[in-house]
Amino acid sequence: MVLLGSTGSIGTATLSVAREFHLRVETLVAGRNTDQLNAQIAEFRPKRVVVADREAAAKVNFDGVQYGAERIVEAVRESESDLVVNALVGFAGLAPTAAALGCGKRLALANKESLVCAGAFVSAERITPIDSEHFGVQYLISGTEAKIARLIITASGGALRDTPIEAIENAGLTQVLKHPNWSMGAKITIDSATMINKLFEVLEARWLFGAHEIDALIERSSVIHAMIEFADGCIKAHACKNDMRLAIANAVCGVLSEPLAGRLELCDLAAIKFEPISAARYPAWQIKDALLQTPALGVVINAANDVAVARFRAGAISFGVIARTVLAAFERFSTPPKSLDEAIELHKEAEAWARNF
Repeated sequence: MVLLGSTGSIGTATLSVAREFHLRVETLVAGRNTDQLNAQIAEFRPKRVVVADREAAAKVNFDGVQYGAERIVEAVRESESDLVVNALVGFAGLAPTAAALGCGKRLALANKESLVCAGAFVSAERITPIDSEHFGVQYLISGTEAKIARLIITASGGALRDTPIEAIENAGLTQVLKHPNWSMGAKITIDSATMINKLFEVLEARWLFGAHEIDALIERSSVIHAMIEFADGCIKAHACKNDMRLAIANAVCGVLSEPLAGRLELCDLAAIKFEPISAARYPAWQIKDALLQTPALGVVINAANDVAVARFRAGAISFGVIARTVLAAFERFSTPPKSLDEAIELHKEAEAWARNF
């Protein structure tokens, strides 16, 4: 495989799967965590390594290490592997996604921005989703002949799910990063607290499965990941242990013949409870239906959110301003892009606007 984002949480879980199933890792792409990358190089002995910049490259123990966005795209195109795992974070993941699909490779996708920003302009035919919600939907859809009325994905509720609403506006970074269920990177953990991550996943489901009726509910245990409601009113749910390796292994290896994360004890399901996502607690959620009607505007949401999250992490704005930035951007930029190039330009324009919000 070609693994993009090898030192992040998805990347390290992917390497755990590679280790478990004795898979060859031809190419490693990482950012600036060179200590962890050097350990990965020593264990997996890739043929090619690419990092973010010259400074990081100087610290990598690999002859011929390359750096920069263009070299990442080249690595995707030139590697012999048919499979690319894209676990990069952010808009930077879009170009490698387009490159992988453009040269006919299979793409195991964890980079949300690829579909959120450009789902209208890339084919999902060769994409297998890695995150647990879309893995669950795909699992449920496989072999289904009954007419599907609605897809339902679940959310943990994030770090502020029990915080008094009046205290959310000024929640601090340390508080926001205390995710109750998962250990993830800072960006996605903040997006979980705003519920913007779930907006992204709704858009991903739109492009991956061609669905137009998509909802989300809070399920605190993160045991049930997705459900399908059929036209006759019946609902089928996908439940498994909350271990990211399950979705990754299914994307990389196909359907497994034995439990990778252990069996789910059905008695544990006794505490399952579903809660609606409240726009009072998660203001950005109010645009979910409008976003599904104009899904190509996901690029605007992503750009505004990227800037707002960075400003929050830098202490320049309060937590509550993140959602307000996103809502204002969605109102400000109402014309969806008509091509990938237009989407890229719109992303730049929305970023510049958000910096001055």
